[in-house]
Amino acid sequence: MTFPRNFHTVFPRCGIGLRAAHLAEVMATRPDIAWVEVHAENYMGGGKALRDLERIRESYAVSLHGVGLSLGSVERPDVKHLQRLRDLIGLIEPCLVSEHLAWSSFGGVYLNDLLPIPYTRESLDIVARNVTIAQDFLQRPILIENPSAYLTLSASTIPEAEFLGLLARRSGCGLLCDVNNVQVTCANTAGNPCDWLDALPAQAVGEIHLAGHAVNPAGGRVVLIDDHGSPVAESVWALYGHAVARFPQAPALLEWDNRLPALARLLEEAALADARHAAALGSPCNAAA
Repeated sequence: MTFPRNFHTVFPRCGIGLRAAHLAEVMATRPDIAWVEVHAENYMGGGKALRDLERIRESYAVSLHGVGLSLGSVERPDVKHLQRLRDLIGLIEPCLVSEHLAWSSFGGVYLNDLLPIPYTRESLDIVARNVTIAQDFLQRPILIENPSAYLTLSASTIPEAEFLGLLARRSGCGLLCDVNNVQVTCANTAGNPCDWLDALPAQAVGEIHLAGHAVNPAGGRVVLIDDHGSPVAESVWALYGHAVARFPQAPALLEWDNRLPALARLLEEAALADARHAAALGSPCNAAA
């Protein structure tokens, strides 16, 4: 089965992850937001949440970011979950649809976490199969996001960025490059984040995520925790500049999930991303453009 595989969406400014705590204010005030992203599973049950999202869709482009397809599982994607996602896509008509390079369910039991997979030829076959199944069912390409890592799995034989590139070529999917996750992973596993970005196929990157992380001392070393609970760290901003140069066509999205600030503060952080983007491209920033 074939369908258009276009995962590049042009937005002039950084969007925000829209969380439930800000929904009422956004609907009441209609602030100047470039675009928004929501977790798809929060709206699959219908009811008021879905009605609110339909109202949001009247004013803003919406991206659906999934956390439950479990594309890294040895099991094939759950058809009922895919059907609910397809129904939501049909209703909202999102600009982008994305998921994670992880597994989160087994035997019909859904786990409240995104769990890592080893990067091997066998797991590449499994994930490519599952991504292809999902895309064919949804009749559209999806973006796959790199996870954050706290250790290196001994079974892995393929570098993560190379694995993602192979997955994009095998399945035709796009990639969601989470710059914060790259920084967290490389800091925790002694990798070079710029080399990591350089190893991705630039044409496959259809979105960039930005977020904050926690810095935790552990056993005589520092561990970075991807907690989305603070402003973007300076190291991540610097890496974002490298990402913009590598993937200038990819729109940025700011995530902030824990210790959620006021909406105005969130929009300030998105405006800072616009300034950083403009600086990385060597042009003056005009956040209102």
